[in-house]
Amino acid sequence: MKTRILLTTTSFQDTPGEHHAMLERAGFEVVRDRGPLPEARMLDLVAQGDFDGWIIGDDAITRAVIEKSLPRLKVISKYGIGLDKVDLKAATELKVPVCFCPGVNHTTVAEHTFGLLLALSRDLVSACNLVRRGEWKRATGHELMGKTLAVLGMGRIGKEVALRARAFSMHVIGFDQYWDFDFARHFGVARVETVDEAIQHADVITLHMNLSPETKNLINARRIAKMKKDAIILNTARGELVDSAAIAKALQEKRLGGYGADVLEQEPPPKDHPLFGCPNAVLTPHIGSRTYESVARQAGMAAQNLIRALNGQPALAQANKV
Repeated sequence: MKTRILLTTTSFQDTPGEHHAMLERAGFEVVRDRGPLPEARMLDLVAQGDFDGWIIGDDAITRAVIEKSLPRLKVISKYGIGLDKVDLKAATELKVPVCFCPGVNHTTVAEHTFGLLLALSRDLVSACNLVRRGEWKRATGHELMGKTLAVLGMGRIGKEVALRARAFSMHVIGFDQYWDFDFARHFGVARVETVDEAIQHADVITLHMNLSPETKNLINARRIAKMKKDAIILNTARGELVDSAAIAKALQEKRLGGYGADVLEQEPPPKDHPLFGCPNAVLTPHIGSRTYESVARQAGMAAQNLIRALNGQPALAQANKV
């Protein structure tokens, strides 16, 4: 019987590279769909045919989806890092290994984070649109030098953002439960003990935390009220980390300087999303890790994880023990 693979992640499919040849050389039958897929679509796909393995993105990998895929399913290979859409507890209980791709996209996401910050601080999107309409209006923006950046989540991506902030001569403060003292000392990052302390002192707040019940709606109306007027919030982590309605209200009332996000709580978002009508909101369609260089690393690692697991070899990175 030929090994069947379900592939849902679009950047893997759309970007040319060696990762396609890896699957072809392995002799897999590859069934493609375009994620992120809701639970209903995943259930429909696994009902249509048995799969030995998945390469997935931010699809809804629930207990029901995993259970319906057994006993044939042997491995779930996550393209990327975040596992909040995968029921890891269920996968572990059902003895299905979940692989992922740490260390492949941190520089790319950090660069995108600074792209959003520069666009907001200099109002680049509005300026570009004005010129295209034939209007030569020169708005005055803000420089980054001397501003305080609060990095909430000092993992790989947070550290890369901190390094780039230092290059812009920004003062960097950070919050993380697991603090890298050597990195902070070497690169001049000051530690703060709480999220509230970080946001009160920051001109720019950037989110690089995992999504969990504790971090959902981390940035809400209560915390926005504690921020400096004209503070900028950046989110290239997960849309659910913020209360979008509270941010939209603060932007409309000019209590925030801007919101730059590559992620929303629902992707694609509804047409009436509260942020769409807001001034000084720069939103991109979850492309922070989508560069040719990063896709090559992520897709290659996701493919290797899948192939190794199906061949009975240890994956390059596995999130659970089964």
